Amino acid sequence: MEATRPGRGSGGFSRGRGLAEESLLTDEFVRQLTAVGEVDVLIGIITLNNRKTIERVVSAVQVGLVKYFPRERTVVILADGGSRDGTLDAVANSTALDFRSMLASSPLRTGHRLTTSYAGIQGRGSAVRVVMAAADLLHAKACALVSPDLQSITPEWIESLIRPVLREQFDFVTPVYHRHKFDGLLVKNLVSPMMSALYRSKVREPVGSELGFSGRFACHCLEKPVWHEQAVRFGVEIWMTAQAMVDSFKICQSFLGPKIHAGQPIGEGLVGTIQQVVGALFGSLEKNESFWLAHSGMQAVPSFGFKFSVALEPIRLNKKRMVTMFRTGTEQLAGILKSILAADTLAAIQAAAKLDDHNFRVPDELWVRTIYEFACSYHHSVINRDHLLQALTPLYRGRMASFVLENQGADGETIERKLEELTAEFERQKPGLDQNWTRKK
Repeated sequence: MEATRPGRGSGGFSRGRGLAEESLLTDEFVRQLTAVGEVDVLIGIITLNNRKTIERVVSAVQVGLVKYFPRERTVVILADGGSRDGTLDAVANSTALDFRSMLASSPLRTGHRLTTSYAGIQGRGSAVRVVMAAADLLHAKACALVSPDLQSITPEWIESLIRPVLREQFDFVTPVYHRHKFDGLLVKNLVSPMMSALYRSKVREPVGSELGFSGRFACHCLEKPVWHEQAVRFGVEIWMTAQAMVDSFKICQSFLGPKIHAGQPIGEGLVGTIQQVVGALFGSLEKNESFWLAHSGMQAVPSFGFKFSVALEPIRLNKKRMVTMFRTGTEQLAGILKSILAADTLAAIQAAAKLDDHNFRVPDELWVRTIYEFACSYHHSVINRDHLLQALTPLYRGRMASFVLENQGADGETIERKLEELTAEFERQKPGLDQNWTRKK
């Protein structure tokens, strides 16, 4: 692949079909893109201090392109948020692999690799916008985003994300990961079932950082005047998924396999995670209320890929500590929770806090009712929104502890059935959400 280091242009670019008039791409980057010409496939990798893993990720991406798309014109774009650990040097100095000797079929076209910058402080959304703007300029037919810190990425991920777009004419591809049963609990217990119930499409990973999408969808997103909003800057995956559902783009899911990040801590930064992820989810409800208030029911989403299971590292969660933090938070935040929740909902939560460790449970019905009331209170701004999301954290810890306690001996099939039941509960309680959401403050 032809690699190009980033340039530092002082101007901007505003010619694409969906680009805003403001400066978005540097002059030098535009010159590099112009030299590449049009492409069929574009892969975006958004980096920020990923020296330890970036060579592996770039290698997997390049092999995937050569192996599965040898006839297509391709480009890999690394959008860097100001890495200071030598991430870009690691990419630039990496030894180019002799793909032709590795693979039986030689690529028939030259692949390109470009590097540019984005304002890291503005969140991942600004980087995704740069990648989409490049896709617009290059008239890319199929695009994908992959994380820079993956240990489990393989060349097959590139095929799984790109082929449905390029060959099957899908516009948006969400991932399906092989997870440990206690991994991704925020997605399993809140984001996925709630979005499935409200947006009518059963999507397993609406927060997945590995995504595929068409050039048409990229242009559609670029035209939206939302890129400076916090919910999009820090929750762009949720926004993109909701956008695809609301605007009737052709959606599918593709199985990737296990998702293992390098040095990913479990359970750290939970307050910030909830503020960003749940804040983005609740923000999407406000933007799309005319859609989900008018629709009901769910439809299946086509899936691609052969699902397989591999041994995963066990995830150890301190259930006793989570229950203790739930009890403490429920007691200390009683005044705040009173302004967010209905009296009977708060009473049920306080009753759960009094259960002994062995019998502790936060059942589906109570959990869904709680989340819907938080969403409505967020919408009506009953208190500062950041404070509201912080108040959700101890309640989520209680639900997480309950889920772990209830499913310690459960197998994968049982977990799947219970998550389906949770999604059905979100759908069952939707009329109450609709009524509460539309009431006057």
